[in-house]
Amino acid sequence: MHITMKHINKNIIIGATLSCLPFTLNAATNADGKDSIDNPKDQMVQVAFQKVKKSELLGGVSVLDYKELTKKNYNTYSLDNLQGYIDGWNGSTMWGLDGYLVLVDGVPRDANNILPTEIDQVTFLKGAQAVVLYGSRATKGAILITTKKGNIGDLKISARGNVGIFAAKSYPKYLGSAQYMSLYNEARANDGLTPLYTDNDIYNYSSGENPYRYPNLDFYSSDYINKCYTRSEANMEINGGSKIARFYANINYYHLDDVFNFGEAKNNGTDRLSIRGNIDLNLNDYISAYIHSNVSFYDVSTANSSSNYWSTAATFRPNRLSPLIPTSSIDPNSAASWIYMNNSLNIVNGNFLSGTTIDQTNVIADMCAGGHGKYTSRQFQFDAGLKFDLAKVLKGLSFETQFAIDYATAYTTAYNNTYAVYTPNWSNYNGSDVISSLTKINNDKKSGTQNVSGSSDNQTIMFSSQFNYNTTINKVHNIKAMLIGAGYQTKLSGTYHKTSNVNLGLELDYNYAGKYFAQIGTALVHSAKLAPGHRDALSPSATLGWKLKNENFLKNSSIVDELTLSASLSELNSDTDIQNYYLYEANYTQADGAYWSWADGTLEKSTNVKRGENPDLRFIKRKEFSVSMQTSLLNHLIEAKASFFTNVIDGGLIQPSTIYPSYFSTYYPSASFIPYVNYNKDKRTGFDFGVNLNKKVGQVGLSLGVTGMYYTSKATQRDENYADSYQNRTGKPLDGLWGLVSDGFYSDAADVAKSPKSSYGTCKPGDIKYVDQNGDGIINAQDQVYLGKGGWYGSPFTLGINLTAKYKDFTFFALCTGNYGAKAFKNNSYWWVYGDGKYSEAVLGRWTEATASTATYPRLTTGTSDNNFQNSTFWLYSTDRFDLAKVQITYDLPKKWFENFFISGVSAYVSGSNLLTFSGERKILEMNVGSAPQYRFYNLGVNVTF
Repeated sequence: MHITMKHINKNIIIGATLSCLPFTLNAATNADGKDSIDNPKDQMVQVAFQKVKKSELLGGVSVLDYKELTKKNYNTYSLDNLQGYIDGWNGSTMWGLDGYLVLVDGVPRDANNILPTEIDQVTFLKGAQAVVLYGSRATKGAILITTKKGNIGDLKISARGNVGIFAAKSYPKYLGSAQYMSLYNEARANDGLTPLYTDNDIYNYSSGENPYRYPNLDFYSSDYINKCYTRSEANMEINGGSKIARFYANINYYHLDDVFNFGEAKNNGTDRLSIRGNIDLNLNDYISAYIHSNVSFYDVSTANSSSNYWSTAATFRPNRLSPLIPTSSIDPNSAASWIYMNNSLNIVNGNFLSGTTIDQTNVIADMCAGGHGKYTSRQFQFDAGLKFDLAKVLKGLSFETQFAIDYATAYTTAYNNTYAVYTPNWSNYNGSDVISSLTKINNDKKSGTQNVSGSSDNQTIMFSSQFNYNTTINKVHNIKAMLIGAGYQTKLSGTYHKTSNVNLGLELDYNYAGKYFAQIGTALVHSAKLAPGHRDALSPSATLGWKLKNENFLKNSSIVDELTLSASLSELNSDTDIQNYYLYEANYTQADGAYWSWADGTLEKSTNVKRGENPDLRFIKRKEFSVSMQTSLLNHLIEAKASFFTNVIDGGLIQPSTIYPSYFSTYYPSASFIPYVNYNKDKRTGFDFGVNLNKKVGQVGLSLGVTGMYYTSKATQRDENYADSYQNRTGKPLDGLWGLVSDGFYSDAADVAKSPKSSYGTCKPGDIKYVDQNGDGIINAQDQVYLGKGGWYGSPFTLGINLTAKYKDFTFFALCTGNYGAKAFKNNSYWWVYGDGKYSEAVLGRWTEATASTATYPRLTTGTSDNNFQNSTFWLYSTDRFDLAKVQITYDLPKKWFENFFISGVSAYVSGSNLLTFSGERKILEMNVGSAPQYRFYNLGVNVTF
């Protein structure tokens, strides 16, 4: 199926859905009319290769009932702001470890290719003991997404429609042409140069009388972008079945507009159609099976451009040119000019494309006349499984197997056009500016040929089989065991080696009378990235648990509903951070060899050693100890859990520079006998927590959830030989920011003369002065010190707060997130302005002799000014923030309205996402430079159930 008639499809789907809105939609409640908050239950949780009761989880695992969440919180992305509900997850990593594995129904898949409406449950496996059975590629955590399944009962259909608006939070603020020209003259004066722009020039640009002759180009104006753009979506879910066969289907279509309002770019848009079907079968009393399939069609239409609009907006100076000039500005008597216009293929709303010999193209002209393209992606996903009850062979024994194959293709089709631009030659007739002539550059050409590029295809094949054994002896000895063989392989076009993961797993579980628990898990992992003889390793894990609630002293407690303690010790082996194959082998090359010759004069290139051999290269290990607690108090009024963890990533690969003799490498010709070795060690220590309060006050049901994680990281072993010990990375955070310490501005020439000399260029008054850390009289890289944590793996402290209030048929939901303890540098083009770069509002605080005491920005310069633009405390800021991430109000129409009617319920909701940021640096945090802005999203939706 191909989306060739996307607008027709969109109108049919949305029209059919919206036409049903007055008659359809299911109230967002359970069958008993209670929200899940008011009706806690011991749900089954998907963990590695099995489902267990939530009360039997032994730490390192967090779970979210996504189906219930969707009833009060509509999302467009499966992992959107889940740090607001999940302890130990900061939005990008679990326990600070980057590189988690995502499994959808047990198969490695992308989280962005599954819709929130398809999801039943999401499980976060944080602890090493929780992921051990998945082998090498899950050693940094795994996210298990379980899709919805069919239920026994009559056919149920729900239809959901959403219409949303994206509104930009902020844009970078750049100076207009006149201000830019004035300040550029000032920068030249600071450099001892004469002015480039005359006072008359600056006046003409500031007057605004002729913005085409004297342009003041603003990429963020309404001439080019709309204030907002829309997203529309239609979704239908179907489920039902019997004891023998149950089915679930999800059909979804959405269309996403773009913010641009000119040229081909105003037709930019994204269309996605997906269809999922899940079937579960009970073939007989001993055999069950399932089949899951999903197909998605994804198209993105864009205007062709040789550069990115947003990155150009951050660099293109406002006085450079006016890209679109009205043809009415041309002298009616300029016959040659009008011949150009009459023959042009690219008159845009009465405007011709302007350019110069230097700017023969620009991003706005590209998006008007460069043609258009479409990125097309098709994905097919299929998995099936069988489960056999082998009780006739041995009571408690079962066998299950799963097979999956996913296939994805992508390509881009485009009509690539070339176009002419015209340089206007302006004259003034009787006080009016007119274009007396045009100079044509290049030619208009539309070949009509569709070009295909960027073709790619990916394939994933996955297979697993396992024996399960579950028995109870004398009613108190509960024994479970799993023996697993699993593996998958992903083939990426253009990549020689496939991504592979294969392992054998064994888990043994024992508990005595539901009080004392022991769990042993182990996996035999294999990797072709290592040399023969070192390709296999055993990953062991052990966990002990104590369910205090089942002890006599708490069994009948009216206060404690649940209390479990657990501790785990694990050592996992992984090749995930071994980036390439054959690193254990020596490498020889002529690519950058030195030229040499014999007496005959013929030049040859030397063959150089680039890497030494190390056949003893081994897996990288995750060694971890963790302690967990979970409890429920006062009849589920309070539910809480917490974990403490400490882990070491041991054996990180490097080519060391100090532990081998210096003669093992040469700079010219470039050669090295130094091999890759397992050397680096990283340590992370922290804790996470989650607390939920559930209380009904009168007719109002309240639920408050608070989650958080705090962790620290440390490089405990590094190959380094800094002259000054304060620069050692050993003992410092892994995400450490390093830079110079600012000491204000040089006040005058005497201050420059008496201060340490900068190795970053000649300094003048108004430049940034730095602290000479080692007292050698020179400011250089040896004066860089540790300045703070960068939060590359998530901020040190992550906070999430979610609030639900239910009153009769109304549900109010709010979600807040917070991040604290990290810093960043203001080092993009908005802040580091030099040469002929575009001037932002930041430069208004520049240093001058008159503003020396109040300046917030160094002196302006047309040079590179490397001294000023170094990472330092001058540019450092805190990224601490607290965000109101989501608010949604849902109204469930009274069910009595639909008695004896074919519609069983209707819900309507309105929501806002990414609403507010509270931070001392809010303006910086909300501003994107060189990329699309951050947007607030306002959505109106309705859900109807038949």
